[in-house]
Amino acid sequence: MKVQRFIGINGREALGLVRMALGPEAMILSNRTVAQGIEILACSSQDFNGIIESTEPAISPPVLRSESRLLPAQPLSTLNHTKVMPDISELMGELKAMRNSLESQIAEISWAGNQQKTPTKNGVLRELLNLGFSATLARYLSDNTPATMNLEEGLQWSKNVLIRNLATIGQEDQFLDQGGVYALVGPTGVGKTTTTAKLAARYVMRHGTKNLALITTDGYRIGAHEQLRIYGKILGVMVHSVKDEVDLRIALEELKSKHMVLIDTVGMSQRDQMVTEQISMLNGTKFPVKRLLCLNTTSNMETLNEVVTAYRGSGLEGCILTKLDEAAVLSHTIDVVLRQKLRLFYVGTGQRVPEDLAVASAKSLVEETFKKLDFVDSNHFEDSELSTLMSTKSAREDVSVRGIYVA
Repeated sequence: MKVQRFIGINGREALGLVRMALGPEAMILSNRTVAQGIEILACSSQDFNGIIESTEPAISPPVLRSESRLLPAQPLSTLNHTKVMPDISELMGELKAMRNSLESQIAEISWAGNQQKTPTKNGVLRELLNLGFSATLARYLSDNTPATMNLEEGLQWSKNVLIRNLATIGQEDQFLDQGGVYALVGPTGVGKTTTTAKLAARYVMRHGTKNLALITTDGYRIGAHEQLRIYGKILGVMVHSVKDEVDLRIALEELKSKHMVLIDTVGMSQRDQMVTEQISMLNGTKFPVKRLLCLNTTSNMETLNEVVTAYRGSGLEGCILTKLDEAAVLSHTIDVVLRQKLRLFYVGTGQRVPEDLAVASAKSLVEETFKKLDFVDSNHFEDSELSTLMSTKSAREDVSVRGIYVA
């Protein structure tokens, strides 16, 4: 089949060129907008029919692809002389938008009806949202709240579910006695260096200084090495500085006899491409380096989710919550830790070393979160707003809560 290319300033001119060259029965194969105007690919009806006749009956007529769209071949005589064929992609986009709109409206109507049928679940949903939990988690908990409970019992049930599903290390002795190589990772300013010093101090109080070593990879910030060295000098522990993966391998080889090695890493934004390089450096040694992610509890939920996603890599050993003394609410952090299935090790509540570090307790964190129940701010939702909020696509399709045990 001989396909010819025609270009006109507009659709009328391009179609006129096709008609002059191939006649009124020419077959239009595709069209698109180019720098010179409108481009049309066409062939004679004889050439096109020859291809159709040589094709097996079970096979549909050929569909030809242009760079901008996928269109079936059409005879020139069926086209409007003032314009070329419509953009199929635009039509599909409009249909998709209409479908999403209908889905949202149907979901909103459904929710409005259920509010009257299940007042307890509706109340639990409202209070969880007001506390700052995500729509996904709040909906999951409210949907599974036993219908026989009143509002107070339903909230207590939700608290118990959160407590059961928050994984912690339990006894601190188990962590410190096990030992190993741990790297504290996370964004800048989250408190990694101070937390490293706190962990080192807690280890020294139980096992002394002989079997502990500290390593810092933070060569970017002014005074970063000195800060950890001061802590190390106070504790009586040597601090080793490394610059790259080779230095880290050598240092770990020299310190392989140590029971515990703590690595203070350089902080960087979760959107920095160097995060991947840092994870690769820690995974590139023959000694297993377990990564503990430091999460700033003053951050919002979206930021925390980004941080976990960026630093997860091949897997995190767990996380340490920092700056609890500065956080207005804890629901954002609890929500992310729960849905991201992280194990809690410690919580930091200030700058003092080692006093302001405590073993994470699921019950204490959840109880503290629900103390904010009477706190009203710009995120306070009324019953009339719930159906609109819960009909959003994100609230309907997020599957991150499916692993939460509610029985």
